[in-house]
Amino acid sequence: APFERLLERAKRRRGVKLDHELPAQDLEGLLDTYKSRIFWDSDKEFPEDPEEQLWGAIGAVFGSWMNQRAQTYRRLYDIPAALGTAVNVQAMVFGNMGCDCATGVVSTRNPANGLNQLYGEFLMNAQGEDIVMGTRTPRHLTRRAREAHSGDEGAAAMEEAMPEVFAELAMVCRQLEQHYQDMQDVEFTVQKGKLYVLQTQAGKRTAPAALRMAVDMVEEGLISKEEAVLRLRPESLNQVLHPALDPTAEKHVIARGLPVSPGAACGRVVFDADEAERLGSVGESVLLVRTETNPEDIHGIHAARGLLTTRGGMTSHAAVVARGMGRPCVSGASAVSVDYAAKVMRVSEWSVKAGEMLTIDGSTGEVILGEVPTVPPQLSRDLDTVMAWADGFRRLGVRANAETAADARMALEFGAEGIGLARTEHMFFDSDRIVAMREMILAMDEAGRRVACAKLLDMQRSDLIELFSIMDGRPVAVRLLDPPLHEFIPHTEQEFALVAAAAKLPVERIRRRAAELAEANPMLGHRGCRLAVTYPEICEMQARAVFEAAAEAGARAASGRRPVAEVMLPLVATVQEVELLKLVIERAAQRVKEERGVEVAYRMGAMIELPRAALQAGEIANAVEFFSFGTNDLTQTTWGLSRDDAGGFLPEYRDLGLIDRDPFVTLDQDGVGELIRLAVARGRDARPGLKLGICGEHGGDPRSIEFCERVGLDYVSCSPFRVPIARLAAAQAALRATRTAASADGESDEARRLQAAPRAPAPLALAEQRGHYLCEAVEPPLPHESRSSLNCCGSRYLDQRPAAAVPGTSVVCSGHDFVFDVAF
Repeated sequence: APFERLLERAKRRRGVKLDHELPAQDLEGLLDTYKSRIFWDSDKEFPEDPEEQLWGAIGAVFGSWMNQRAQTYRRLYDIPAALGTAVNVQAMVFGNMGCDCATGVVSTRNPANGLNQLYGEFLMNAQGEDIVMGTRTPRHLTRRAREAHSGDEGAAAMEEAMPEVFAELAMVCRQLEQHYQDMQDVEFTVQKGKLYVLQTQAGKRTAPAALRMAVDMVEEGLISKEEAVLRLRPESLNQVLHPALDPTAEKHVIARGLPVSPGAACGRVVFDADEAERLGSVGESVLLVRTETNPEDIHGIHAARGLLTTRGGMTSHAAVVARGMGRPCVSGASAVSVDYAAKVMRVSEWSVKAGEMLTIDGSTGEVILGEVPTVPPQLSRDLDTVMAWADGFRRLGVRANAETAADARMALEFGAEGIGLARTEHMFFDSDRIVAMREMILAMDEAGRRVACAKLLDMQRSDLIELFSIMDGRPVAVRLLDPPLHEFIPHTEQEFALVAAAAKLPVERIRRRAAELAEANPMLGHRGCRLAVTYPEICEMQARAVFEAAAEAGARAASGRRPVAEVMLPLVATVQEVELLKLVIERAAQRVKEERGVEVAYRMGAMIELPRAALQAGEIANAVEFFSFGTNDLTQTTWGLSRDDAGGFLPEYRDLGLIDRDPFVTLDQDGVGELIRLAVARGRDARPGLKLGICGEHGGDPRSIEFCERVGLDYVSCSPFRVPIARLAAAQAALRATRTAASADGESDEARRLQAAPRAPAPLALAEQRGHYLCEAVEPPLPHESRSSLNCCGSRYLDQRPAAAVPGTSVVCSGHDFVFDVAF
């Protein structure tokens, strides 16, 4: 930046706009100014020795690996810091030596839409930094691009101004793409009419372009379907599944948070869920802004275009709910403060009042002032084609976490093969249902709970009938109630009054009962199967709802396919809990059979969410037919972390290198993963046909899905919008597993051949010759490559001592077809 300012000052003094317009004497004076600035900043003279300059440049490149920009880039693209970087030293060529010189960049295909046509820019009489810095307006490479963007009035394209060089560049681009079998970004310079290619690398591209290129390259015979599937980044599919900000629009970013639910949204700011629902019902686009969310905000989240919270992490309540609904969400934007009383949010010197426009990008975590145009998701036939290929390669099933009809239909549209998690407590968050739920929880005795359960039964049954009908014979895993009670206990006087009226009890008695149910640590308190154990009438009601809904949906099914009901017990710790509740559920199934004359097919399962459950998996497997790993809670209880609070310090842990990734985003394979491996082994030892799945947020994370493939799970379940991502990731995991197995088989064959090969009568030597190591066998050197890591028989190996060639090791010489011992 300081050198750019000095250059700009020199151009202003001369009254010119472009660098090359400065006369030689001005450039000489500028160099002296640069040297003075270097001495001022470093207290060292600029080196005049070329070798010292070269090593200084090399050191600068290596040093840049740890600058803040590089660290941020690695974090965004999940590149390990230990990978390191490299320096390439090459001769300099000049594109600014006259009108027969030029510089430019070219992509071998269009990186925006994937079309098979050259895409790029160039400048006559310029150097590469002139394009990068934007100091001059570049020109189009092709006549087609010039006519499309500038009409006949635009400056001549390279194809017109330098036709012979352009033809050579086009040929080189074809060669490079054929060689690397991928779209390339190429930097080039033309010096005195001669083309020089400076570098090439796999080109960056949008998700729609990547899909189109993958399909086109398979059709062209350039790559296989397997390679096309492996090449795509699963996470990039977010670009085609959610609205995105218009990349050409200007934006004023005022804060950043965690990108917890992808997509872009803009709307009028509201700070209250009821207000969001009211405005949303009349067609207003609103953005719900909260310090944090709770279950009572569910209607507001549903009504809003997007959600912004100042607290929370990647798997906080806001994040999980927003992802499940497909709402863009930015969470943990700690620079934002919310004043509910004044109905204003503040960020540094900016204030945004209720009703003013705000934009969020859930894919980047940006909070943007005002309204930024969005572009709709671009679903294409290319996506369908790639997904069909992926489905042919994957072994893992892919289900969706869904409990609403809208989510279930969307899951099917995206290719889900069933529902892996229907969270029944989410069915009672609506304002017209939550009162009955609170009435049940706050009831003083069993009789009171049964009265409330009767109200909830109709609601639960109707919702489940819809889910079973939509899934049309596909499995639906219904998790019994698992609400931390504090999420449903009333807090305001109005809420207490509504529950008291519904229960026909005094308000004070309801308030006293709420106080009795208060817990110091609700997430580890009276929830999950513990609620069903202490209040079996709740378990009975839910089981009846499942079986009656399955019977009704089966009777209505036009396809004739019977519903597949899976009943999951949450947060189990002992086999005794499972056996006790299994009796309650079996009795409910028997009663439904007697009343309706229909026997409903169902499977019993346990959610493995506690370390003790994983350790006792063998015992628990004897009582159930499937496990579903609830990795959100399993991560919390293994790490001793609250997922809602960990966002305050886990980023620092990552920056310090204490962890590689947030364990709530990507499964901790060493800790939580070890418990899963153990549970899989013990569970299947006890019950060989045990079905195994995962239904935590990790079910949509590509790295976690690869782990699920390795340990032999049967399916993953994730939010509907991540189903295509999971399908692609599952296919990639299966393909990598196949390649790894094939590689291991090949290594085993080589080891067996090495062991069986006859020994040489005496050790042979490797003689150093011009820095290369050659086989000194008595026979004339044969032009064969060694099958091991070492070349022999006269073949050149390396310009350094090969790692394999140490005394005492054995190497197979394919030219002599026997083993010799290395000696120097």
